[in-house]
Amino acid sequence: MATSIGATNSVILKDSKVKIHGFHGLRSSYSSGSVVPLRRCARVSSSSSIVQAVSAPVKPNTSTEPKRSKVEIFKEHSNFIRYPLNEELLTEAPNINEAATQLIKFHGSYQQYNRDDRGTRSYSFMLRTKNPCGKVPNQLYLAMDSLADEFGIGTLRLTTRQTFQLHGVVKKDLKTVMSTIIKSMGSTLGACGDLNRNVLAPAAPFTRKDYVLAQETADNIAALLSPQSGFYYDTWIDGEKIMSAEPPEVTKARNDNSHGTNFPDSPEPIYGTQFLPRKFKVAVTVPTDNSVDILTNDIGVVVVSEAVGEPQGFNIYVGGGMGRTHRVETTFPRLGEPLGYVPKEDILYVVKAIVATQRDNGRRDDRRYSRMKYLISSWGIEKFRSAVEQYYGKKLEPFRELPEWEFKSYLGWHEQGNGGLFCGLHVDNGRIGGKMKTTLREIIEKYNLNVRLTPNQNIILCDVRPATKRPISTALAQAGLLHPRYVDPLNLTAMACPAFPLCPLAITEAERGIPDILKRVRAVFEKVGLKYSESVVIRVTGCPNGCARPYMAELGLVGDGPNSYQIWLGGTPNQTSLAQTFLNKVKVQDLEKVLEPLFYCWKRKRQAKESFGSFTNRIGFEKLNEIVEKWDGIIASPSRFNLKLFADKETFEAMDDLAKEQNKNAHQLAMEVVRNFVVDQKNGKAG
Repeated sequence: MATSIGATNSVILKDSKVKIHGFHGLRSSYSSGSVVPLRRCARVSSSSSIVQAVSAPVKPNTSTEPKRSKVEIFKEHSNFIRYPLNEELLTEAPNINEAATQLIKFHGSYQQYNRDDRGTRSYSFMLRTKNPCGKVPNQLYLAMDSLADEFGIGTLRLTTRQTFQLHGVVKKDLKTVMSTIIKSMGSTLGACGDLNRNVLAPAAPFTRKDYVLAQETADNIAALLSPQSGFYYDTWIDGEKIMSAEPPEVTKARNDNSHGTNFPDSPEPIYGTQFLPRKFKVAVTVPTDNSVDILTNDIGVVVVSEAVGEPQGFNIYVGGGMGRTHRVETTFPRLGEPLGYVPKEDILYVVKAIVATQRDNGRRDDRRYSRMKYLISSWGIEKFRSAVEQYYGKKLEPFRELPEWEFKSYLGWHEQGNGGLFCGLHVDNGRIGGKMKTTLREIIEKYNLNVRLTPNQNIILCDVRPATKRPISTALAQAGLLHPRYVDPLNLTAMACPAFPLCPLAITEAERGIPDILKRVRAVFEKVGLKYSESVVIRVTGCPNGCARPYMAELGLVGDGPNSYQIWLGGTPNQTSLAQTFLNKVKVQDLEKVLEPLFYCWKRKRQAKESFGSFTNRIGFEKLNEIVEKWDGIIASPSRFNLKLFADKETFEAMDDLAKEQNKNAHQLAMEVVRNFVVDQKNGKAG
């Protein structure tokens, strides 16, 4: 049975009981009719009916099995992610057991409990949708909005991977909520778990050829890497068939086994019984547009066009990833690096080849080291490229030169290119609730709008008719969804993960803590004389897993203990540089002792237009540590911009009440009002 290097085959065994050895370190018995995955060097002995299958890196004819994590065992015995979840969902208990807790992730859900409560744990489930490119049809948005009120905690959360998270669903309601999402043109399949997660792409609904291709490619990659064994629909809608028109090129690429990427005759031709070693993330974009944090993904795909704008192919980055463990130096965040270029008709085959390389060689013994970034760091890019090329069946072309990346938020009003408009709305920390939630629903329902979610936790209203721009703008402003010029620049680029009270991994606050942190940073800015229009990219996470991508921030705060953070410095505004650890275990109440000298030094010693992140990299951490340690809290010259704006207590109190509704202080809001008045007056005169 000859196969190409790295190839994987399967056989159907009937009327016999056989034992399989070594497939991804597995040993299990299969009865008649079983699908048995076979790796290269597999042998079938007709006399003994014994199948021996050896998976790299185990050598043939050895009895030693590599260690494997508990999750690998759960997957092995799950009948393609069904058992014991299917049984646990039927019990009266409010929670599910350990194996089912791991398996339900593949269905797009995490079991959680409220960590603010004391005594008996109050279990609930978080559901995460899967929305390639952040696309949310009108019907799905309205369904999610209703589900949040009826079965959740009354809010929707926008994630850093262009999806919704619905918190607080109790076990007995899971099937109702899941089936509603599915029947409303949505899905949660693969939003979590050891498989491909949501595929990112620029959320802006431009009709330009390169943007259209990027979004179509993201859709196709998502379809290609979607599980095929039916476990999701069996569990939540009793196996009901959901009609979906899959592009023929996706079906063709999935079924192609010319170079041994597939498990023939398996319900999961790409994933097999064990799926991937860990989560897998893909993003697609166009040159200059780094709204997707392209270098933080396992695979980054970039459209490459001719000078006249006709897309020709794709550059491929590989090996990005954020997760790490505090003070374990063998774990680390990593940026993706160039792998090569492929013509546009080959993109699905190359993506599949990369996934197969990680599937067959990624570590399955210790989940801390199972992401593809560790495989590439261990092998080096040349060896990894060679393995991918064997699955791809040809050589990758050299990586094409790209222009410099820019962060694009797409906030405010823009033309789509087809006569319609879109409006990008800033949502602090991605949390939609209260009057904002009510107003968004009314607008989306009244004007029959589709929406898109951005990787920066914001929302875009799409396909707006120009005649409806004015009434929509008025309704948004009344709900506190302000034009970006009225939002504090610090808030515009800030992100935080949910952390407490529901995330079981959280060490300290993130989403609940960042509003106060941003206010305090703004106060430091004013104290040291930085202008209101200036900003730094701030990201806060409650643990080191990096869900809000803090390791790309100019100022990253990473939970490092109760009410304390690691401080990371050195990212850049266009998200192309990796930050580094500056200080450990800084108590939240002591942040000003670090931030004041850093921002004061930046104000005084920066070069022309030098960002805070670039400044910290140029000065160096040794010098910055010395500055922080010697800081005496004295500002040489107080800011001439820190003006007293209130002549009476009554005006101050009224402004303060308005400011609190926008998570600001009275001084900040007053400065915005004055500034915008002056701008409007100037524009009026200029007109």
